[in-house]
Amino acid sequence: MGIWLELGIFGLVFVFAFWQMHDVRKAQEQTRQQRAREKAAQEARDALDQETAAQQATDPTDKKS
Repeated sequence: MGIWLELGIFGLVFVFAFWQMHDVRKAQEQTRQQRAREKAAQEARDALDQETAAQQATDPTDKKS
């Protein structure tokens, strides 16, 4: 009878471990997506800054004293 109790506890621990791994994988995927969004936003800001700098350099109405 004791073996069934031990197997039941082992089974619960095993299921809990798989559940935790599933949660870890979901959290890792969310982190990857967030980093990708941040990287894309940073690249967009950099491109906009470069475009603005290029426009200011070639803009004839911009008179510097």
